Amino acid sequence: MTAPIIIEPYDPQWPEHFAILRSKISTALGTLAEAIDHVGSTAVPGLAAKPIIDVDALLQSASDLPIAIRRLATSGYHHQGDLGVHGREAFRAPASDFPHHLYVCSPECLEYRRHIAFRNHLRSCPEDASAYANLKRTIADRFHTDREAYTQAKTEFVQSILRHAQLEIAEHSCRAGRIIL
Repeated sequence: MTAPIIIEPYDPQWPEHFAILRSKISTALGTLAEAIDHVGSTAVPGLAAKPIIDVDALLQSASDLPIAIRRLATSGYHHQGDLGVHGREAFRAPASDFPHHLYVCSPECLEYRRHIAFRNHLRSCPEDASAYANLKRTIADRFHTDREAYTQAKTEFVQSILRHAQLEIAEHSCRAGRIIL
């Protein structure tokens, strides 16, 4: 049986938890990381979410991935592969840490830019953040233990926001010196 999907009210400690995780990940990756970002619903002030911090670490170079895997392993992270998302490697967090998902992204990873654009849009548009929170509560009640169905039920909303945020993705890519849409 899968653990139930529970959406909690925003917790002002989530950014503090991220800061602790960021420090640990930054120490492990050192100069390999171009950025370490708090993404997902816990990164949007006021947004209800599953109490799991999502962290994206953007590598300076895709060729640094083997080194990153080794360094993160020494901090207790277990490499899980790309889980079907090109350019993004998943890591299972140490059980002793605050619950979180860690993804290490190559510089050309489109999913990284999508995460940033979606987060930034919800931060800047409270109406969409509220609609997203309502949707998540509704589908969590409907798909209480079916994470795949829960994720699928959010897809149309997320894609709609990303269509509106395409400019943000393009701007972020240009600032980072990459043109990948």
